[in-house]
Amino acid sequence: MTFWHQLPKPIIVLAPMADVTDAPFRRMIAKYSAHTRKDGTIGGPDVMWTEFVSADGLIRATPEGRKKLMADLLYTETERPIVAQLFSSHPEYMEYSARLVMELGFDGIDINMGCPDRSIEKQGCGSAMIKNPVVAQEIVRAVKRGAPTLPVSVKTRIGYNQNMLETWLPALLDVEPAVITIHARTRKEMSKVPARWEHVTEAVSIRDAVQNEAWQKTHPNVPRTLIFGNGDVLSVADAEAKVKETGADGAMLGRAIFGNPWLFHPEYDITTVSLEERLRVMIEHTKLFETLLPFKNFAIMKKHYKAYVHNFDGAKELRTILMEQTSSDAIERVVNSFFEAQQNVL
Repeated sequence: MTFWHQLPKPIIVLAPMADVTDAPFRRMIAKYSAHTRKDGTIGGPDVMWTEFVSADGLIRATPEGRKKLMADLLYTETERPIVAQLFSSHPEYMEYSARLVMELGFDGIDINMGCPDRSIEKQGCGSAMIKNPVVAQEIVRAVKRGAPTLPVSVKTRIGYNQNMLETWLPALLDVEPAVITIHARTRKEMSKVPARWEHVTEAVSIRDAVQNEAWQKTHPNVPRTLIFGNGDVLSVADAEAKVKETGADGAMLGRAIFGNPWLFHPEYDITTVSLEERLRVMIEHTKLFETLLPFKNFAIMKKHYKAYVHNFDGAKELRTILMEQTSSDAIERVVNSFFEAQQNVL
């Protein structure tokens, strides 16, 4: 029995997003989404993912390059359960990297088979895996060999140019991952069309047909694969509604987290916290980014500023100034000046 199958349903998790759900932002989410549940446990996202990490890079990169990749695998105890997401089309590299992840103490490993980025696809990874199910299966097996004590999951899409769940999903189920997260769009559609959650319902039906009662009798020690839905989830309440409607076991929230580390808290979010708290948290986030990832381009933070700074008088002007800054000290000075100007107006 894996930790996945011990979580109460519905399981609501944080999506892995490149240059978004990095170590600094996950720490912010863990801090500001934390709340005490009725049973006394601390709530937040039920599970967090790292950004995706190149297994090839972990092996082939220069010492300096590998050091930077290892920073993508930083985590704290407050983020548990924490899953490391890897990608590669080379089974031997995935096996090695899975062993490394296990030694680092992660709770699980996820394999990215859905990223539509062309540079990733050229390596035979991400969404390109959908077109090569035999290799995809071997990748899952390699990760299981490398980390035999960790549950392995897969994040993918409904298909490449069209819906391929009828053939693609059974191929994945054949290697018995603990979880399959279905982004309810094809690779061709990217995020240009609304997610079609009826395909999550379809995925649940396929899982039920493949891992039926007869299957369970012949696999008494293998829990059924959990199906999560992903795409256009607006809030925890929306996630819970979508899970109920589709029969899925859980849902993944992605873009809704932008500028909103309170997203998984039942009482607070970016619409209910004060403007001052929102901007102070933005400064805290920036300082943490600078501390933990000093070698990364400061411009990564600017997508967060667009999310933190909106829907209030003077937001556009403040955002424009913030976009020109290159340090946390400068960001703090700009915000302090903004509040001083606000006080003078009052």
